[in-house]
Amino acid sequence: MQDSLFHSLIDIRESKAGLLGKADLVLERARWATSIFERYDIQTTINIVKAVSDAAFEMAEEFAGKAVEETGFGIKEHKKTKNEMASRYLFNYYVEQDFVNPRVNEEKKIVEIPRPAGVIFALIPSTNPIATVNYKIILALLTRNAIVISPHPAAQSCSYEAVQRLIHAAEKAGAPEGIIQVLQSPTIPMVEAFMTSPKTNVILATGGTPMVRSAYSSSNPAIGVGPGNVPVYVDSTANIKMAAQRIISSKSFDNSVLCTNESVLITVPEAENSLKLALKANKAHICSKEDTDLLRRFLFHPGGFNVEAIGRSATWIANECGIRLPSETKVLIAPISQIGVEEELSKEKLCPVLSYHVANDEKQAFAQARAVLRLSGAGHSAAIHAESEETILNYSAHVEVYRVVVNAPSSQGAAGLETNLAPTFTVGTGYFGRSSIGDNIGPQHLVHWTKVAYNRDEKVVFGNYHEIGKDFPGPLPEAEIEGLRPSSRKQPTKITQNSVESAEIRKEIRRLISEELKDLLGKSNG
Repeated sequence: MQDSLFHSLIDIRESKAGLLGKADLVLERARWATSIFERYDIQTTINIVKAVSDAAFEMAEEFAGKAVEETGFGIKEHKKTKNEMASRYLFNYYVEQDFVNPRVNEEKKIVEIPRPAGVIFALIPSTNPIATVNYKIILALLTRNAIVISPHPAAQSCSYEAVQRLIHAAEKAGAPEGIIQVLQSPTIPMVEAFMTSPKTNVILATGGTPMVRSAYSSSNPAIGVGPGNVPVYVDSTANIKMAAQRIISSKSFDNSVLCTNESVLITVPEAENSLKLALKANKAHICSKEDTDLLRRFLFHPGGFNVEAIGRSATWIANECGIRLPSETKVLIAPISQIGVEEELSKEKLCPVLSYHVANDEKQAFAQARAVLRLSGAGHSAAIHAESEETILNYSAHVEVYRVVVNAPSSQGAAGLETNLAPTFTVGTGYFGRSSIGDNIGPQHLVHWTKVAYNRDEKVVFGNYHEIGKDFPGPLPEAEIEGLRPSSRKQPTKITQNSVESAEIRKEIRRLISEELKDLLGKSNG
């Protein structure tokens, strides 16, 4: 018995060591790729990102279909829209912003030098796999970071294939080999090995709460998101017909797999009847008390939310519940009399089921919206349909979120599709949601700036930094690879668009990375 236990412990240690070794190889390759990428000038960098965004745009429809087929979540046409948004639209949003060159502030006598994060480990969800792959790769390349993609097991095949296509596009445009990598068959122990490795500089986590919390507890910097549970308030001053149209458009978009979709609709008695009629006119089904009870039992099991319902259509869910309704129905509206832990339908639902609550007045409506967010979704998003500026501001000050969508579909609005918010598939939940970032995550969160600050005394002359060279070293080597003597490495050369087109320099890049990895592995084996 003791011998058996001893051998089991040995196997576990060897297995863990093997995973750490595999992670180390991938991350080391990524790290050396960043040492090349950091020499690229702004135009070369932008050309690479454009090539990747164009490739992502061109395969948007193909991989929308593959994602739906593999995961069973959502609607192909809507996933195509998201894939396109996370390609050319995302690129165009950030293309004028420079994350490569130093910033010179003559007035304040400060020079800021961009310092990329280094190696990003990116977790991909099953609900929006291809759009999130596109989005995270583009953000990484804009800031000259390396990225290692870890697909969700439920979307493993389509994610892996999509990343391979983007790798080809990036390298064809001149990106160093290894700057984008993808895990073919990730497991939880493997993901943990990558997340806890000292060679991972930052984790970009989009997925379920357990995975995001694991990223935060990895000992490495992490940017993650919490769950959504969006309250939407329809005020008596709202254009009720337009409000209903926008809400149904949002709640039915990709069958509600975006965490920015409306979860609980709250209104006041003055708007109740006209709002119900407008919702029905937009192909929503208002459930009876019996229908609502059936929905509650189907969607919420003792173990939590029924994952079989995620991304399914309203008609599929109704059929599973035994509810009869017209085939063109887009959203199921479930009236509830209270909001709180006792009412499970006031929790997040990643499916086209929208809870419906009528408050006594505006004051109570705002309090109920806060109650929705106390259950889950703090810091995430809220929505309001109203014409009164005072009502909009009061509501926005009451709800503890960092984005409030006004008179627009929340799914598309909070994600930047139908508002001027930054386009994103990772929504920061800030201090309310126990996160360090409250913005829509963008490239600015993947680069820090070294500030060179002169004495403010007028007698101290500020230098001319506009024409100076822009070759800056990256992160220092880890302690265990200090044997790679800097003197043995080739002197860094600025890499421009002309130079990346040279076969010789691409051959030299491959040789440098190959030799340094060979030296590292030889030392670790010794």
